[in-house]
Formats: sequence, structure tokens, C-alpha cells
Amino acid sequence: MAKVKPFKGIRPPREMVTEVASRPYDVLNSEEARKEAEGNPRSLYHIIKPEIDFAPGTDEHAPEVYDKAVENFSAFCNNGWLVQDDKEHYYIYAQTMNGRTQYGIVVAANVADYMEGRIKKHELTRRDKEEDRMKHVRINNANIEPVFFAFPDNAPLQKVIDTVTAGEPEYDFTAPDGFGHHFWVVEDPAMIQTITEEFAKIPYLYIADGHHRSAAAALVGHEKAQNNPAHTGDEEYNYFLAVAFPASHLNIIDYNRVVKDLNGLTPEEFLARIAENFDIEEKGADEYRPAALHNFALYLDGKWYSLTAKSGTYNDNDPIGVLDVTISSNLILRDILGITDLRSDKRIDFVGGIRGLGELKNRVDSGEMAMALALFPVSMKQLMDIADSGNIMPPKTTWFEPKLRSGLIIHRLD
Repeated sequence: MAKVKPFKGIRPPREMVTEVASRPYDVLNSEEARKEAEGNPRSLYHIIKPEIDFAPGTDEHAPEVYDKAVENFSAFCNNGWLVQDDKEHYYIYAQTMNGRTQYGIVVAANVADYMEGRIKKHELTRRDKEEDRMKHVRINNANIEPVFFAFPDNAPLQKVIDTVTAGEPEYDFTAPDGFGHHFWVVEDPAMIQTITEEFAKIPYLYIADGHHRSAAAALVGHEKAQNNPAHTGDEEYNYFLAVAFPASHLNIIDYNRVVKDLNGLTPEEFLARIAENFDIEEKGADEYRPAALHNFALYLDGKWYSLTAKSGTYNDNDPIGVLDVTISSNLILRDILGITDLRSDKRIDFVGGIRGLGELKNRVDSGEMAMALALFPVSMKQLMDIADSGNIMPPKTTWFEPKLRSGLIIHRLD
């Protein structure tokens, strides 16, 4: 059962929140972070991407860069740009995109739950990326950025969310990307108890986004436990920062593919190969969006096509075989285009659906890419089924938007 606890959050004063808050460390590069933080000493990028305080081109993994993160975190606290709450709380964090709002509960999640599989993952992690975030957590002795969890819908937890969010938010602002961010402190002791007790009835939590951050946070907590002869299991390092959303609140958007060449085939030959496993319908110059599971949109030679996988080319009873990313990876990318490793092949790139189908068209029309393939989004049920079955999704399957804003809340490990 999921074990969570309230904690004394470290967060910016209300009047500074828009200056401190930033995008997550892994959605932009060093130069983009340097530009976004320009003229703003309070930007969280000085902590999560501290290489921006060095000359351009500085190795972001250099020891002095990690040291700078610690120095900046300490300065933010000393300057009153980040202040620790004096009592343990849960928090509600909501995000609004395109008129739709999703509400999550900010919790301290349990390291043992991660290590023992009660926090379920659906993606593989890379050891180098884990190690980078582990150093960041270890050296700051804090989870500076939250991870993004989902949980099966729960009526008492939904009631807490509804009650708390009927009140005045602590933070309420629109970020430069147009997404709204809203944040409440859960003050009522009975509600705090309800949150703890209801999560204890939920068998599993699911990582939606932030697999590397989850692994890093849990591994540092586990490491601290092993290095403490007086370890009891109640120490703050046994927990890490997460925002957990009811599954029905979340909306996974499409994650699409663009490929540089047709593996020596002409467009006509390529379409003929595709017709072996898909029913093809030409849609012309107007953008075509996949209409349902097992339907794809192909953009090739200035035209859009609808591709519908033929019966027998997929297995709806297999949590991996049912995925459109599996069907397209096997029948188009591997069998026709010769792309076998989505993680390392330089002929393929991936475009989050947030950028729109127009981005796919532009990448092909510019001559940079030969074709684009748009997929129907994965559902939360598919994600949870895969995690429950112990399987791992193929690379670049899910895209969650909006991303959690960093800097609204930090969890210290002592």
C-alpha cells in the first residue's frame, strides 16, 4: 500500500513565485535556461541548471557546477527567496491548459515503495542520467524538483481536492507558455489525516513523468538509509517529493515520429510496402489527425494519408502489442525503414504533440525529413496496464503536458 506523509515545504513568498518558478531541468538546454534566467537572480535555473552561472560551453556535469547549485540554494534560503514552512503540510497543485485543469496532491512519497515496486514505472532509465540527478539530490540534500505520479481515482481524496481548491490559492499565475498554475496549502489536520489514510489504501502509485528523477530521489534515500547505523525508517530521507494526480485528471498527448529517409525506397514503393499491413486513404494537403487506436497519420511528399492497421497485425490482449507505438515501430520503422533502435538511431527524431501536426509538416517540407508519422495518444489505462504487467513501454511513447513547474515547492531530506 502507498505510504505518503506531509512535510515542511520550502517555497517562495507569494510575491516572488513567478520569478522563482521555472520549467523542469530536462525540457530545455543550458543556453535556453541562460536566456530565460537573464536578468533574474531569483530564477530556479540558478539551482537546477547552475551551469548558466559559468561561461557558455561549461560542462554541466563538472564538480564546480554541482557545488554552485548548493551555493545558490543556500543563498536563495538566506535571502528569503525560499522559505521553509514551520509545520508539515500536504499541498494541492493544479495546472490549466486549453481551459482544462488537472489537480494533484503534493506528497512526500516513500523510498521503500519505489525500491519494492509499489511505485510502478513504465520506462527504462539511463544510468548516466540517474547519476546526474543523484548527485544533484545528494549535494543539495533536497529534492529540488517534484516527480509526476498518477493514482487510481479515489472519492475521499477527490473530496479533499474539491474542498481545498474552493478556497483562495496561495499561488495563482500564468507562466510565459500560457499554462496556468494554482497552488494551495492543506492546513486542516483532519484533511491531512484523510490524505495519509486514503493513500495507504491505494495499492500502487504510477510514475507518469520523471522516471530519472524518481530513480535518483529513491536511490539517494536508500543510500542514506544504508549509511546510517541508527536508521529507523522514519527519517525525512526515506521520502521524496512528488505530485500525485488522479488518473482521470491526466491527459497523455501524442508523441510523433519524423524520419530522414525512406531507406532507398521511392514514395510509391514505400506506400506499396505500407499497404501490406495497413489500409491507406489519401487525405490530401489538409492536416489529418489519427481518429482512433490503430489509426495513424502519414505525411509524405506534400500529402497526408490515413493508415489503419489491418486485423491480425496487432494483439489487443497484449499490453505492449496493443500499443500503436509497437505496431508502427515493428511494421513501418523496423520492417520497411530498417530502424531497430529508437533510442540511438540518428535517422529518426521525435516530436511532442504539443507542437502540433504543423511541426511534422514543416520538418518534412523543409527537406530535413522524408516522412512524418502521427500516432493516436496512449491512454492512462494502457500506461497503468503496462506498469501492472511489469512490462516497459517502447521509447518515446508518452508525452504529458503541461509539465510540473519547478520552484513552487522543495523537500529537504533532513
